Amino acid sequence: MNRRHFLQSIGAAAATAATTAAVPAWAQQSDAASASYRRAPELFQANPRLTCLRGFQGQDISSDAAWIEGKLPADLRGDFYRNGPGLFERGGQRYHHWFDGDGLVHAWRFGDKGVSHQARFVRTKKFVAEQQAGEFLVPAFGTAIKPKIPLRSSDTMNTANTNVIRMDGRLLALWEGGSAHAMDAQSLETQGIVNWAPELAGMPFSAHPKMEADGSLWNFGTMMGKIVLYHFSPQGKLLKHRIMNAPSTAMVHDFAISQKHMIFLFSPISLNMDAVRSGKSMVDAMEWKANESVKIMVVEKADFSRFRILEIPALMLFHFGNAWEENNVIHVDFVKSDNLDNFHTWMPKIMRGEDVVSEPSSPAFLQIDLNRNKVSLTERSENLEFPRVDPRVVGQRNRYLYYPVAVEKTMNNMLNGVMRLDVETGKTDSFSFGAHCHLEEHVVVPKAGSTKEGEAWLVGVGFDIPHQTSFASVFDAQNLAAGPVALAHLPYWLPHCFHGNFYAST
Repeated sequence: MNRRHFLQSIGAAAATAATTAAVPAWAQQSDAASASYRRAPELFQANPRLTCLRGFQGQDISSDAAWIEGKLPADLRGDFYRNGPGLFERGGQRYHHWFDGDGLVHAWRFGDKGVSHQARFVRTKKFVAEQQAGEFLVPAFGTAIKPKIPLRSSDTMNTANTNVIRMDGRLLALWEGGSAHAMDAQSLETQGIVNWAPELAGMPFSAHPKMEADGSLWNFGTMMGKIVLYHFSPQGKLLKHRIMNAPSTAMVHDFAISQKHMIFLFSPISLNMDAVRSGKSMVDAMEWKANESVKIMVVEKADFSRFRILEIPALMLFHFGNAWEENNVIHVDFVKSDNLDNFHTWMPKIMRGEDVVSEPSSPAFLQIDLNRNKVSLTERSENLEFPRVDPRVVGQRNRYLYYPVAVEKTMNNMLNGVMRLDVETGKTDSFSFGAHCHLEEHVVVPKAGSTKEGEAWLVGVGFDIPHQTSFASVFDAQNLAAGPVALAHLPYWLPHCFHGNFYAST
């Protein structure tokens, strides 16, 4: 399929999903559901645990000096960038799904004088147009809004809200359904959509690129039964790409790389186009096919045209930790859930300010034997998400995995602790903040001068429920049970983020 036809299919899919809805989903809800969304501010005031999911109104925010509790490590210097949906309401209407909000990029800057914070909304075409109009103008992933401007491609709806990486001197705000948006790394000023090559303009570029220790970067994008594969040099130059057919699924969020392969899991999710045409959002039109298999696609990094597909029983996943291979056997870890219940039920409820119990998700491990085309799966029981590894071992054999974990069960499975898993021994090291806060993803930052995996700081962000403020946390990754060595408290709360990365000062 050539680029022109591919982009036409993207535009047609977007237009079909949007224009077939006769009225906005807001008006299609039952009276009770519609009223609950309109009462969202009241519900969030009554439920302070979910304040950070209420969102901002489009304002940027900054603080020159966070209050430091404990002592910042002397070698922890650099910029910790985060990205997530930050705006959910316009003109009296509120999005129904957490994934819909406009991207808000954060810079936590760790320096000799302490920690500062800055956050700016990504000035996508969508954001700018809707700021001027004072209302939502285009459909969202989980909210079926009747379009009020032409839908020329998926970038018309691009929220740039899922991850942020630094590449070739620029920040890139990422959203898996469309193009990356470049930002200035210091001012966080939006510079515009990134085109890797003329023939790739408008191609989807996922929010989970994988960077190896030498700086090589791999990524993908999926839409309409196709997958786009990318390989970049450490200098940010596109080395190769390929568009190819892929197993059918309505959503692929993440992937993994090993020394020689790219690994994808295609969960059995179909998109009911009749439901879309009747006015449902893309999320509401997704159907879980429990009796169908997960397709595992293993692609050779040296030659994108060489791949194989294997199968395992149905399961759902959003995030991988890492992959490595030995003797032609690939070891892959990820976080597994049973189906789409959290996606369909829990997320819309918390977006209304309802404090509900989420379905658990747990560590899972695959062994893909390429010699025999056999796959085996093992699992653990902890309830957690957002796995990360030491960046020095991405795509290589790793011993440790790090997660935010649900420890305090009175918080309805919200993540309120951190955990390190030793995959060789099965032992864990963890710390719980208790019921007074919940946490975002934490990332691994190697200690200055260290060479050994795990000799690092674990850095993340959390929400302090009693004080209604946000903080950055720093742990010694080799001793989580000792608690954070430092907390950097802001005088305000922040919308909950998805993903980000720490870039040490050179």
